[in-house]
Amino acid sequence: MPKSVLHLTPPVFYTLLALSEEPRHGYEISQSTEEASLGKVKMGPGTLYGTLQRMQVAGLLKEVAAPQGAEGPHRERRRYYAITEAGRQALVAESERLEKAVSLLRQRGFGPSPRRSS
Repeated sequence: MPKSVLHLTPPVFYTLLALSEEPRHGYEISQSTEEASLGKVKMGPGTLYGTLQRMQVAGLLKEVAAPQGAEGPHRERRRYYAITEAGRQALVAESERLEKAVSLLRQRGFGPSPRRSS
């Protein structure tokens, strides 16, 4: 995997996270990103479509046909995107990087202690 995708920006991370469930169109990706980030990452059209284009060039996602059952007045005009294997690998690598960072913070006394199951 290229080093350029080892540290993902929040828009790229949340886009891959949204696509890890199913193919989505741009507005769905934007809504999912805002929801998953608890409102911290909001992508307007310029950021969203610029991010999608760069991710496509990097091989992290691909444009796909509308999924079965896709509805809505703009169904024919919408572009749908799906995560690629490289995108999945980048998402896993980033989640592992974040887990290590959180673990290091906890070791140094920052943040809540890990919860223990009974």
